[in-house]
Amino acid sequence: MRARLLPLLIVLMAAVLLALGVPLALSMASAQQQRVVVDRIDDTARFAALAQFVTDRPTGSRQTVPDERLETLRRELASYHDVYGIRAGVFYRSGAPMANAPDDWALPAGGEVRAAFDEALLSRRSHDPSQVWPWQRGRLVVASPVIRDGDVAAVVVTDSPTGQMRARILHGWLILGLGETVAMLVAVGAALRLTGWVLRPVRVLDATTHDIATGRLKSRVAEAGGPPELRRLARSFNEMADNVENVLEQQRAFVADASHQLRNPLAALLLRIDLLALDLPEDHEEIQSVRAEGKRLAQVLDDLLDLALAEHAEADLQLIDIGELTAERVAAWTPAAEAKGVRLVGSCPATTAWADPVALSSALDAVIDNAVKFTPRGERVEVTVNGSGDRSTVVVADHGPGLTDEELARIGDRFWRSSRHQNVKGSGLGLSICRALLAAGGGSITFAHHRAEEPHGLKVTVTVPRTEPGT
Repeated sequence: MRARLLPLLIVLMAAVLLALGVPLALSMASAQQQRVVVDRIDDTARFAALAQFVTDRPTGSRQTVPDERLETLRRELASYHDVYGIRAGVFYRSGAPMANAPDDWALPAGGEVRAAFDEALLSRRSHDPSQVWPWQRGRLVVASPVIRDGDVAAVVVTDSPTGQMRARILHGWLILGLGETVAMLVAVGAALRLTGWVLRPVRVLDATTHDIATGRLKSRVAEAGGPPELRRLARSFNEMADNVENVLEQQRAFVADASHQLRNPLAALLLRIDLLALDLPEDHEEIQSVRAEGKRLAQVLDDLLDLALAEHAEADLQLIDIGELTAERVAAWTPAAEAKGVRLVGSCPATTAWADPVALSSALDAVIDNAVKFTPRGERVEVTVNGSGDRSTVVVADHGPGLTDEELARIGDRFWRSSRHQNVKGSGLGLSICRALLAAGGGSITFAHHRAEEPHGLKVTVTVPRTEPGT
C-alpha cells in the first residue's frame, strides 16, 4: 500500500509546486524585463526632450547647420553608447538620422527596430515588447516619439543587448529551482512520515491477522500511532479476536467436557453389556455387534478429547533432528507392519527443524498407522526425510488403493472416512488431530496421489519449518 500511496502523494505535491513555481518564474522574467523597459523608456524620454528643440533639418546630405542642442544630443548619445553599450539614435520621420551612436548605425528597413519606429510615429511609446527568455539571444528595442508643436517630428530608438537581463532571469530561476527542490525534498520527507504514520497501524493489523489465521489466536494488535479511525479499528479488531477466541475456547471446553463426561456412562454401559453377555450364548451375533459399536464409540470419545487438547495446547518448539525422530517412529512401527505383512522402509538422513517433538511424533504415528492400515499384504510403505530451503519434510508414501480426486479433497476433515473403508477400524479424527498438532508449531500436512497408475497409493507430506517461527 505504501508503494502505491507514496508516489500519489509525491505526484500531487510536485504538481502543486509546479503550479506555484511556473507562474512565479514567468513573473520573475516579466519583472526583470519590465524593469529594463522602464529604464529605457526613461532614457528615450530624456533624449526626446533634448531632441525636441533641435532646429536643423536634413538638406539631402549629411551636412547640417551647426546647432548647440544638436551637439549636446550627439555627445549624450555617444556617451550613453560608450557606457552602456546600447545603440541609440534620433531619427526623423523620413528615417534619416538626426543623431545616432554609433555613427554607422542606421534605421533598418524591417525588423523589431523598424516596427518600434513605426509605432512611435503614431505617437505611441513602446511599453510592452515581446518577452525575452534566457535561451533567446534577442535584443530589446524601445522607441519614444519626439513631439514638436503637437506633431511627431522624430523618434528616439534604443536597441539594447539582453545578455545581463537574461543572466539575471536565469539566476533568479536557479534560486527558484533550488527552493523548489528543497521544498520537494521536504515534501517527500513529510510524505514518508505521513504514510508511515498512517500505515503503521495497518501493517500491525495485517501481521496480527496473519498470526491469527495461522493459529496463533493469542495475538493482538498492539497500541500504535496513526489516525484515530485506525486506532479505533485496532481496538475493535482486538475485541472481535477476544470474542472469537472465547467462542472457540467454549467449543473446545464443551467437546472436552462432553467427551470426558460421556466416558463414565459409556464404560458402565459396556460393563452391563458384558454382564448381559454372560447369560447369552458365547457366539451370539447381536451382543457381539453391540459390544463392537460400544468400543467404537469409546474410541470416538477418546479421539474427540485428543483433538480438543491438540487444538488447545501450546506447541513446545525445539530445534530437533527430525531424521532421528522419524527413524525412531519407523522402528517403533516396524513390528506392527511386519505382523500385517507390510514392509516399512525409511530413508531418514539427519535434518534439523523447529518442531514440538511430542506433537511431531504423534502426527507421524497417525500418518504411519494409516499407511500401514490401508496397505495390502506384500506391499511396502516408504518414509523419506528431506531438508531444503526454509522447510523440512517427512513424506510417507504407501502402495495401497489410494483415493479418488474427490476423496483426496476431503481427507483430513473431521469424521470423514471413505465409503470404501467404513469397515476399517477408526474414527475419522486421526488426521484432523495430526493437522491440529502440526499447525500449532507452524507445520502443515498435505495429501497427494503416490502413483499415476492404478492402484496409485497415497502420499502424505508433513512439513515443518527450519527457521524458528516468529523470527
